Amino acid sequence: MENKSYQSHHVLHSYCVYPETRFESQDNDEKVILTLRAHPFTQIHWIVKSFLLMIVFILINIFVASFLNLVQLIFLNFFGLVIVLSYVWFNFLNWFFNVGIVTTTQIIDIDFSSILYKEVSAARLNKVEDVTSKSGGYFESFFDYGDLFVQTAGAEKNVEFMNIPKPAEAIEVINTLLGKK
Repeated sequence: MENKSYQSHHVLHSYCVYPETRFESQDNDEKVILTLRAHPFTQIHWIVKSFLLMIVFILINIFVASFLNLVQLIFLNFFGLVIVLSYVWFNFLNWFFNVGIVTTTQIIDIDFSSILYKEVSAARLNKVEDVTSKSGGYFESFFDYGDLFVQTAGAEKNVEFMNIPKPAEAIEVINTLLGKK
């Protein structure tokens, strides 16, 4: 995996190999090998709900428009758009900032459960005992995504990456790094 020619990265990708990115606790000699986010297919539920909310909002707007004056209609439109767009924004932020990072020295899981709360779990590669992936079901097999679990030795917290794309390739990358340590 040391070959830099196999670089794959875009801001909205879920599986990035050798991304040109940094994180807050990164050492100077530490290089990011992988960044992992939930597979885009796993985000379909809130995207569909957002479109349905917009359709319901438009239908309500059509039927209620004759009963309300202009000021009330503007207020209703403003209030409805704020609700729908905030739902979309919070779900996008939840997907975008819940990220797993595999570096040359550690494996990091960054989880945001709300805008104000984040949990960072890190495991040094020399403390990793076992790496396991789990995927089952039609959609997980078809779209090639699953969960990756990194089990550590001692009191360090185990690291979990949920619904990531290409879990077998991620395990191969981690096992390659473990073989070098």
